[in-house]
Amino acid sequence: MIKFFLMVNKQGQTRLSRYYEHVDIHKRTMLEAEVIKNCLSRSKDQCSFIEYKDFKLVYRQYAALFVVVGINETENEMAVYELIHNFVEVLDKYFSRVSELDIMFNLDRVHIILDEMVLNGCIVETNRNRILAPLFVLDKVAES
Repeated sequence: MIKFFLMVNKQGQTRLSRYYEHVDIHKRTMLEAEVIKNCLSRSKDQCSFIEYKDFKLVYRQYAALFVVVGINETENEMAVYELIHNFVEVLDKYFSRVSELDIMFNLDRVHIILDEMVLNGCIVETNRNRILAPLFVLDKVAES
């Protein structure tokens, strides 16, 4: 099961966070700081899976952004690694070459995309067209 989903820039600023388990707000801040420090300090030659406390971290770097997912021991690391890539590809398709600014100024859309893909910590959809269908409907309604 997925515990949390983070997008962080190289400066360590969180751009997106979604938690699928209750974590106290003060603990979230400390957790994010430690997780970010662990992921940013690793070289590109090192593995993208990290054993951390009672769960695992799976992360990928895309330009200046890191996508970090915390999972429990029963979740498949490679499936989550591919989920991250699929998530970024969906963002690319929707925003036409997604950037950090797209995420910052369209956070509601990014959350909709993530919610279409992950529900209660479980991967529920990977088809790009099905993930983007509700957003295209919202865009059409906004235009009219």
